[in-house]
Amino acid sequence: MENLQIKSNIVISEQSMEIVRPLAKSIDWQDRLIAILGARGTGKTTLLLQRLKAKYGIGKEALYITMDDIYFTTHLLSDLALQFRQQGGKILFIDEVHKYPNWAKEIKNIYDFYKDLKIVFTGSSIIDINRQNADLSRRAVQYEMTGLSYREFLQFIGVGQFEALKLTDILDHHVEIANALSLKFKPLQHFNDYLQHGYYPFFIENINTYAIRVERVVRLIIEEDLQFIAGFNPHHSRKIYQLMAILATNVPFKPNITKLSEKTGIHRNMIVEYLYYLNSARLINSLSANGKSISILQKPDKIFLENTNLLYALAPENVDTGSLRESFFMNQLSNSKHNINLPLKGDFLVDDTYTFEVGGKGKTNKQIEGVNNGYIAMDDLESGVNNKIPLWLFGFLY
Repeated sequence: MENLQIKSNIVISEQSMEIVRPLAKSIDWQDRLIAILGARGTGKTTLLLQRLKAKYGIGKEALYITMDDIYFTTHLLSDLALQFRQQGGKILFIDEVHKYPNWAKEIKNIYDFYKDLKIVFTGSSIIDINRQNADLSRRAVQYEMTGLSYREFLQFIGVGQFEALKLTDILDHHVEIANALSLKFKPLQHFNDYLQHGYYPFFIENINTYAIRVERVVRLIIEEDLQFIAGFNPHHSRKIYQLMAILATNVPFKPNITKLSEKTGIHRNMIVEYLYYLNSARLINSLSANGKSISILQKPDKIFLENTNLLYALAPENVDTGSLRESFFMNQLSNSKHNINLPLKGDFLVDDTYTFEVGGKGKTNKQIEGVNNGYIAMDDLESGVNNKIPLWLFGFLY
């Protein structure tokens, strides 16, 4: 255990506290069992280490461990928890929990037996705690770590700190809000940079190799994270990567399951299942018609890559402006926990109430004519008018 404490002290000491994501303030750290789920590269580890450094520092009360550490190939997590508690430990920060066999069962037992020990753990977006262990899901308070919003990106690059907006405020007061923000910075100046390399926080390290690292994130999710799904066929990893490549060059994509099966060599029944997994892993965003739910057996009606940076990383020669705009809109609305469906008219139905058409400056109301609560999310626009709202402003929702 001493080696684990040494490793923990090193990473805590080296952790920067310059920028802390807003999720850190949203979490109620008093809970005894906290789950932070999210895709690779979104900053879960950073969040843990920043909390640990700010609250506990280097000492024996708190310990950071990662479950892909070689230590856990020959030691049980439950034994480590017991030893840690006996030596005065109060809180365990456990990273990459999905890489440890039977993690859900052991964490539940630790929670039940050691009432004076708190646990905060991170895991991949693919984790469904309800399916892993229903008892654990009732005990754990879950949060999701997403990639950066446009608002957060502006903070990371030093433009300024701005408050997140509610969708209703944007719809009702977008002209005043956009004009006020435009006095503080030029909203369109940095927008294309965000679309290309602003979603994953690691952009701050080196923009020149950013696309390579994004592609690596995709590969690791497919080749490693998906392996932890029960029944997943690891021999299909290469084919799933091929599926992602097809989607990247065709989004927004209305899936033809038969053609996708022919192109990838994956059985058509498995295609639908893998699309569901890719959605869970936050590599794609699936859109279904109003009244239909996204499930492992249900083919989505439309598919987008999860964020615009994936478009530039996976298909840089095929980045379509329309796809870019729609992917950005769906990503920002989804990450701010709004319900999105495919409407009869327009591009998106949000919260069963608002219909949006997404486009450039030439976009008219034709596609949403006669629709109640219809709006246009318009690109290349600094400030809007009436129902025409600047697209960039939806990047301030979280």
